[in-house]
Amino acid sequence: MRRVTNIPPGIRSATNTHQFNRPRRRPPRKERTLDDLAYSLRTLCQHNADGGRTTQAQRRSGLLLIAEELRGLGYRLPAAQSLKPKHVAALVTHWKGRGLSDATIKNRMGWVRWWATKSGKPGLLPRDNNQFGLAEKTVFKGHRADATTRERMTALPDRMQLALRLQMAFGLRLEESLKFRAATADQGGLVTLKGSWCKGGRPRTIPITHDRQRDLLDEVHRVCGSGAIIPDAQTYIRFRKAFEKATLEAGITNMHKHRHWYACWRYRTLTGVKPPAEGGPLHSQVKPAERIRLDAARLEVSRELGHGRIDITDAYLGGRWPERTG
Repeated sequence: MRRVTNIPPGIRSATNTHQFNRPRRRPPRKERTLDDLAYSLRTLCQHNADGGRTTQAQRRSGLLLIAEELRGLGYRLPAAQSLKPKHVAALVTHWKGRGLSDATIKNRMGWVRWWATKSGKPGLLPRDNNQFGLAEKTVFKGHRADATTRERMTALPDRMQLALRLQMAFGLRLEESLKFRAATADQGGLVTLKGSWCKGGRPRTIPITHDRQRDLLDEVHRVCGSGAIIPDAQTYIRFRKAFEKATLEAGITNMHKHRHWYACWRYRTLTGVKPPAEGGPLHSQVKPAERIRLDAARLEVSRELGHGRIDITDAYLGGRWPERTG
């Protein structure tokens, strides 16, 4: 016997369909609870957006992890400004006990240094990692400096060619060369790189010392106008992927070699001699006064590359002293 209802069939069907097809509500996501230190560090990161988005995200995640590790070690800091040397020492001991490599610990120490600086305690940590038993071991892996020829670049679009030439002319990293904006960076006798373009959010200046550098900047102005090397219609990620694909197809790999090329060129310009990587003199072959002059040039090259430590130049210019054997 047919069931009688006061609801017209069409409406009843629509109503039932609506009830059955209504999407289920997802349970609310459980947010990660933050203690006082983690909350303070997250706020510190939000108020100091240094570097690119990837750098910021990695730093924020790393600092939240460090806050969790400190809590596990029994330290309950009420705020980021409560950081003390004993906390840093405890972290290093903890990381070594877990078997982390020196390179990984150095990366984490970079986050801690940033934390100390932004908390108004720039002198809290020593300038290098030697006191923590993390020796600066920069290894020279052979002469890697090389320039990409114009003939090889001809297959690339104009803006990608300009990025490669900026890497060689000013020692820029890949990200820096793509985000480069001549209207902002060109200061006449200097190129000024914004922190948001640079690794670690560290801005720097590079002197313009050669007519070819000036000619290149003028060409960037002409092609890009007030914009960056990245076209206005594209994002950084999309353009970088297109750049990497195009350079690979053109047979251009390992663009870090351009920074090596710039470093060696600047060293020759500053000192008048070749770097050890190209057969130049070692410290053991020159007088003390000459060592001081060569070290000053190395420090300038390091600064222009965005490092600031003389030891890092061993990887670009070759070691200052003969390698130890035995």
